[in-house]
Amino acid sequence: MGTALGTRSASAVIGVEQSLPSDVVVDISGALTNLVADVFALYLKTKNFHWHMSGPHFRDYHLLLDEQADQVFAMVDAVAERCRKIGGQTIRSVGEVARRQRLKDSDVQELSPGAMLSELRADNVRLREFMLHAHALCERHEDVASASALENWIDEAEKRIWFLFECSRN
Repeated sequence: MGTALGTRSASAVIGVEQSLPSDVVVDISGALTNLVADVFALYLKTKNFHWHMSGPHFRDYHLLLDEQADQVFAMVDAVAERCRKIGGQTIRSVGEVARRQRLKDSDVQELSPGAMLSELRADNVRLREFMLHAHALCERHEDVASASALENWIDEAEKRIWFLFECSRN
């Protein structure tokens, strides 16, 4: 089967947008599904800190974290749908999110605003690293659409990292 990206094997799984060999679909959809779990975890932690923010910069931080949570949550559906478009499977339950997530939850009762911002910055840095790894995998297997989507999500993560860094400076 010929494509603009070259010839794919007869064992290729045909997704909506492209044709990838079944082992590549498993690898890429596995990496993206892990991202879905991490994005859910980051979303919940961001909302947690949004809900529990306090202090003299409450309003600014509260609004910042709400904006960031909305941006992160918007990624969930897009990443999961990317898995399905290439012919893979993705998250099916909260339990699967818990098993797959690499970002740690925060159940700490009392965190300072600065600690919250620092923790979210570190999590966004880790998420960016996970996305860079997934991007390299997509590029290696000529999954241009997934790589392109990841580039946009990486850029969004870098903006969140920048804002969190600037807000947490003394």
